[in-house]
Amino acid sequence: MKSKHFLQLIIFCFGLLSFPAFAAAPQPQESISWAEDKGNLLLQTFQEKDLAQKYHDLDNLFLNYVDLEYIGKFVIGKYWRDMSTEQQAQYLSLFKRYALAVYKGFPLTFQYPITFRINNAVASANYTEVFATIDLGGNFQEKENQPQKINVIFRLVKNEKGIQIVDLTLAESSLILSYRNRFYQMVAEDEGDMTWFLEDFETTVLSTEKTNRQNLEETRQ
Repeated sequence: MKSKHFLQLIIFCFGLLSFPAFAAAPQPQESISWAEDKGNLLLQTFQEKDLAQKYHDLDNLFLNYVDLEYIGKFVIGKYWRDMSTEQQAQYLSLFKRYALAVYKGFPLTFQYPITFRINNAVASANYTEVFATIDLGGNFQEKENQPQKINVIFRLVKNEKGIQIVDLTLAESSLILSYRNRFYQMVAEDEGDMTWFLEDFETTVLSTEKTNRQNLEETRQ
């Protein structure tokens, strides 16, 4: 498992994609406490031995701390308006299943402990940036002397749901935007036809869910 796959997993576990309505910047110390608490909760979940229980716990993290409906609308972007009301409902249902299925394709058992450190938090008018360092602990080292510490910036807002992440930056790039690019490419491959897109998207979701079930059954044998 490459380090970029782990970073994609972080995105799926915690990523929101823009500023929700009525959001404000949480206080820096409050943001630091939130990031430390949720980061430790995620790492504790990774340590669960039983894969089915680990999936269950990670799903709960998604559902409790990620606004999947909001993310789904963001990644489909301008094409949301091209769908009928019925298609929008179908898409959001599929996207929720997709989000809960795709991370299960990544290895979730690590040989060495993963750790993180919160370095600082700075509030602005609309959000608070939390600066952190993630130490991959050698789990994703593909060659000798490969850097294992990754600097990450989380942007947090505080809304009616509490504190949530709205962006994640690595190497000056907002990685969560890559998921919008991926979905735009999927729609383009279907020539902008949302009916075709939804059919192909459902096939992708069903295939991913089937693979996850097979992998889970193999661990029980």
